[in-house]
Amino acid sequence: MLRFAANLSTMFTELPFLDRFAAARGAGFTAVEVQFPYEAPAMAIAERLDDNGLTMVLFNLSPGNIAAGEKGFGALPGREKDFDTALNQALGYAEVLGTKLLHCMAGVPGDDVDHDDALHTFVSNLKRAAEIATPKGVTLLVEPVNLRDNPGYFLSDIDMARHVIEMVGSDHVGLQFDFYHRQVMRGDLVHTIRDNLDITRHIQIANPPDRADPATGEINYDFIFAELEELGYGGWIGCEYVPKGPTADSLGWFEAYRTP
Repeated sequence: MLRFAANLSTMFTELPFLDRFAAARGAGFTAVEVQFPYEAPAMAIAERLDDNGLTMVLFNLSPGNIAAGEKGFGALPGREKDFDTALNQALGYAEVLGTKLLHCMAGVPGDDVDHDDALHTFVSNLKRAAEIATPKGVTLLVEPVNLRDNPGYFLSDIDMARHVIEMVGSDHVGLQFDFYHRQVMRGDLVHTIRDNLDITRHIQIANPPDRADPATGEINYDFIFAELEELGYGGWIGCEYVPKGPTADSLGWFEAYRTP
């Protein structure tokens, strides 16, 4: 049986952040993820997790100044201290929340930054981070994202993500495979799943063209879910989609996977 986690940064947003945890459990989810949990104290989030019997499976390192176009520091030469600060903050939250997966955002290096310099910085940051995270039982993830929604982002291709992971060479650095981003960039989901299952530690879903729920859009998720079951994928699947109306109205697809 596939396991799904509600993304509380995109789902149940009709409610205040801390109230979304109870809503997710009421909808049948046993796990959640968030993009950035830092708007609330870690202990306040931990209380909501405990109150509702939820697991926090994943969140991102801080992206920096989103309003200024920042989307992480991983591949930004000269911003290593900012990356370390974001890592330490995330590990602090992870310890309180019991989270074992952290996404290290690569960021937008800018047109004036040499690609090889950005790649070297990303790999170096991840190696250093893995040395810190591994004793804590935390796995770090890299996620290719599409360039239509994220112009200039350093990591947009899964082949490049594999290259980065192999260069780092740690069992505690893996792939966060977002099907929405892959579909926008190149499609060919099934072959890409098969070819990269060995490095995939977390999956996220949404449906193009509008990043909607699995039942609405161009991806046949019934087919994709059957493929994941056939392959024996045992990790979590994060529902990072944007409901077109109230979140409860977008959950028809989830009925077969709902936990009472």
